[in-house]
Amino acid sequence: LKHFIGFGVGAGANILSRFALMYPHCVDGLFLVNCTSTAAGWTEWGYQKLNTMYLRSSGMTQSTEEYLMWHHFGKTIPTRSYDLIQLFRHYFKKSVNPTNLGLFIDSYIRRTDLQIVRETDPSKKRCVRNFRCHVLLMSGAFSPHLEDTVTMNGRLDPSNSTWMKLSDCGMPLEERPNKVREALYLFLQGLGYAVNQYRRRSSAASTSNDAFKVLQAYRKSFDYEANQLPSPTANPTTTYISRQEVHIVENPINQHTGP
Repeated sequence: LKHFIGFGVGAGANILSRFALMYPHCVDGLFLVNCTSTAAGWTEWGYQKLNTMYLRSSGMTQSTEEYLMWHHFGKTIPTRSYDLIQLFRHYFKKSVNPTNLGLFIDSYIRRTDLQIVRETDPSKKRCVRNFRCHVLLMSGAFSPHLEDTVTMNGRLDPSNSTWMKLSDCGMPLEERPNKVREALYLFLQGLGYAVNQYRRRSSAASTSNDAFKVLQAYRKSFDYEANQLPSPTANPTTTYISRQEVHIVENPINQHTGP
């Protein structure tokens, strides 16, 4: 791949951000969910160090599980995504390797600052470290990483970045997938990688009309050639060629006009 559009969540978003800063010519755009641009603070470092110690020595404890639930969902209330919350609880208890998770957390809290700087002067933008591609930064209203995304948004170039907060969720991708899909579609459309539904319908209609005209012209030419054939009664030695019908069917493209 010579270039791509990155989609990342959490630690994956941080990794994609570092790649885009190191190789700006390879990235056309970034769609980042709950991303942070700073190093781990003392509070995060202390909690995560305690969790890694428990994960390595005692496995998945109740306190570690509660911290992971808060890390993913933020503030939880009984009426909010109950089934999804129970699914994640079961996943943390039964399907996660505690040792591997501890190593992953330990590596993530060792992250460094992205060192990006917002520069509004056009003549100095090339001299500072920042993203050269378009960036969409998204977070949920209940997410514990909301403030981190606000901080990162304050360091981005406003001419090529957008910040979005989805209400009533902490994990946008799991709790509001339709909103994320719509935002991603509009983001790709803004980059020139998607066409709107109206253009698709117009394209499908024009394709159908062109196909109809071609088949109609072919049918007329076929009728003309059939009329020029001699009658079988005029010359018995001439083989009679029966006339064939050309049926115009509905263009299947019209059945798939959705995005």
